[in-house]
Amino acid sequence: MVHITCDLCGKKMKAGEPHFVVKIEVFAAHDPTEITEADLDEDHMEAVSQMIQDMEEMSETIPGEPDTRHFRYDLCPVCRKRYLRAPLSKEALAGKLDFSEN
Repeated sequence: MVHITCDLCGKKMKAGEPHFVVKIEVFAAHDPTEITEADLDEDHMEAVSQMIQDMEEMSETIPGEPDTRHFRYDLCPVCRKRYLRAPLSKEALAGKLDFSEN
């Protein structure tokens, strides 16, 4: 039997009980810059070669973090409503934070 737990409030749901899935993708934004005539006239092969060399040296010494991250969360119907009202709300995170009593 499949058991699903709400990732926000911790409620356990049985198979067949309604639940919802939230999928989030986080990736670096790319703002393309305008290409000018000077950019087209310039020979970029030396710069590209240097960039490749720098990347190869970096990859050997520092493991990079992936550019894209995917997250998947199961929500109960109550938490779904709360999430849809304010997806980035601090209120939604309040249940996930565990503060010590000192």
